[in-house]
Amino acid sequence: MVKLNKIYTRTGDDGTTGLVDGSRLPKHAPRMQAVGEVDEANAALGLAVVVADGYIKSDLVRFQNALFDLGADLATPLGEVGGEDFEPSEMVLRIVASQVEHVENRIDGLNSGLPPLTSFVLPGGSELAARLHLARTVARRAERAMTALAEVEPVNPAALAFINRLSDYLFVAARIANHSGRGDVHWVPGANR
Repeated sequence: MVKLNKIYTRTGDDGTTGLVDGSRLPKHAPRMQAVGEVDEANAALGLAVVVADGYIKSDLVRFQNALFDLGADLATPLGEVGGEDFEPSEMVLRIVASQVEHVENRIDGLNSGLPPLTSFVLPGGSELAARLHLARTVARRAERAMTALAEVEPVNPAALAFINRLSDYLFVAARIANHSGRGDVHWVPGANR
């Protein structure tokens, strides 16, 4: 259980922040950039949650919790890719394959009732769809920050898969929010020439 008695600590006034293992990094380090982008993706999901209902709302809240897991995963740099340090333990919270599989199952379930795409879809339509598309683009930015980190430090492969699948889920959920695709706004190539 997390217990926060004091919101400010002054320990970051020097431009550094603490990781789960007690080490400190500059706030602009690639690892912290990735953590921050994941946090922003979580906030973007929160914007969608306030107008969602039913199973989409339930999914989004579940994914918000998973994004906190992802932030903890990224804030715990240990070991080599494929090593035991990427396995969750009592002291290490990691994204695991079952979380990725859950997102994939939700995508497959939602997508099965949608008509096939015949055009790219513009971000918009209903209010919920627009918020989901915004969250999708923020999740993609988080993914770019995570892949940039992975070029210089080990990153849990399941974490990379999770953020990739999350943005796919948000796209499909936006189509559902647009009256099962009937309210999608289609791209018309060259329409403004």
